[in-house]
Amino acid sequence: MKIAFFTETFLPKVDGIVTRLTKTVKHLVDAGDEVLVFCPEGAPSHYMGARVMGVPAMPLPLYPELKLALPRPAVSEAIDAFQPDLVHVVNPAVLGLGGIWLAKNKSIPLIASYHTHLPKYLEHYGMGMLEPLLWELLKAAHNQAELNLCTSTAMVKELSEKGIQHTALWQRGVDTDLFRPELRQADMRRRLLGEHDDRGALLLYVGRLSAEKQIERIKPVLEALPDTRLALVGDGPHRQQLERHFEGTATTFVGYLAGEELASAYASGDAFLFPSSTETLGLVLLEAMAAGCPVVGANRGGIPDIISDGINGCLYEPDGADGGAASLINATQRLLGNDLERQALRRSARSEAERWGWAGATEQLRTYYRGVLKADQISAA
Repeated sequence: MKIAFFTETFLPKVDGIVTRLTKTVKHLVDAGDEVLVFCPEGAPSHYMGARVMGVPAMPLPLYPELKLALPRPAVSEAIDAFQPDLVHVVNPAVLGLGGIWLAKNKSIPLIASYHTHLPKYLEHYGMGMLEPLLWELLKAAHNQAELNLCTSTAMVKELSEKGIQHTALWQRGVDTDLFRPELRQADMRRRLLGEHDDRGALLLYVGRLSAEKQIERIKPVLEALPDTRLALVGDGPHRQQLERHFEGTATTFVGYLAGEELASAYASGDAFLFPSSTETLGLVLLEAMAAGCPVVGANRGGIPDIISDGINGCLYEPDGADGGAASLINATQRLLGNDLERQALRRSARSEAERWGWAGATEQLRTYYRGVLKADQISAA
């Protein structure tokens, strides 16, 4: 098959969407498919055997890490030269809308996928009143596609309820060869602790430092459990606010890590806290679990697809007058309270992660592709 991806986010950006896309591209190429990726400029011209075409882009004012790329004639010319069997639009915004228009205009079968719960992000940027309008725009875009893929059962249900048609689940994946418990290292633990001594549990967060991740919710945990330390791995537009918020606590801002360093960070923590209630899946939870780090996550969105409370991690309730603080503290205490139970959670977390390889997730995607192409051929006959 020949697949053209349109994505608003790709390398060198680091996030769960880019991880899924890069792993998918690799496995598609390994399976013999030809892949062309359209994305904001700045990416390498080739990746794992796929051609990558960067499109000039402008940073989004509220979120400079996200770049908006405007389609131009060169994109249409590249599509004509590539002659894809189908177009896959990832999180359609600006470049993605161009991909939708080109697919419809050139009669190319179209698949879309939903990875970022943008309507829920709006309230964290003071624009909650725009949520109904954004849903209407998303519905108009996604309903152009023959198939809309979501990364969790909760998102399949929510998108269907909002009027987005032809939804299906694109299963999760994680690299269990890279993320593994054996990478727990004293040197990495010292790096995560920074200037703080190692006398209590080391809590870990990995991901973007942005408002919608609700990282501030971890501070009451540090106050309730004064011997705990926190390492925040990642960077983003909210870092300065977070540095002020966590001032005076045993918190280390580590910055971005990648590859084996990131895998070692996961394995070297005692608990992974992921307070966000806006996740369509939460890939970092799977990475932590693969590394054998017990996890706490919100009982919202796609996270309950990953965490079975008390078996491979703990869930907390993010709502309430205290912003879920008491529930998050309780979940963390449950996870840290008993060493034997924590070791059992580590083993169960690793076992859960081992069920979800990227090869299987990509083969499921190829099955969806073949189904859409077959239906297109039948309708054309």
